[in-house]
Amino acid sequence: MTTPTGLRERKKEATRLALHHAALRLAAEHGLDHVTVEAIADAAEVSRRTFSNHFSSKEEAIAYGDTVRLRRLVQILNEQDPRTAPWDALTAAARQLTAETFADTDPGWLAQRRELRRHPSLAAQQIAAYTAIERELADQIAQRLTGPDLPLRARLLAATFMTSLRVAIQHWIDHPGRPLLALIDTALAAAAPAERGAR
Repeated sequence: MTTPTGLRERKKEATRLALHHAALRLAAEHGLDHVTVEAIADAAEVSRRTFSNHFSSKEEAIAYGDTVRLRRLVQILNEQDPRTAPWDALTAAARQLTAETFADTDPGWLAQRRELRRHPSLAAQQIAAYTAIERELADQIAQRLTGPDLPLRARLLAATFMTSLRVAIQHWIDHPGRPLLALIDTALAAAAPAERGAR
């Protein structure tokens, strides 16, 4: 996870995470439809106004964990050797993120995610989070490409990669018998461009 710089930013991040964890816990205990913003704020021991300063909805608070992980993905990609071909750099970033984030996943978390995925509003929030990060990835990928139509090609690579990653993780949540890393490797290999080393 990216470490916020400065005391104020660290406090903001701590509040966001507290609200996220409270939202997840309450949704798992009572069902998303029975959770209110006020209840989340109370559970995190902050005001309703503080909640609104950080999130626009309970769905956004619940999806914040995905946002944190995806921001870390962008950071890892940025740390890759710029000479590495785009798809190879994306694959390496996905593997590192998986090792950092999902190495010791609690089975209760998986069950919780399976339950929460049934809510259309959460699915929409997750897609919005992936789409926002997709644009950041496309900007980084464009710097690794040469030739014509760089913005289009970079966006296509980013969209293909993010969709593959999302599908692999969702499949793993539904069928956790196989290691997530193996599923991600399989998904990214299947989705790889015909010439994955092409720039």
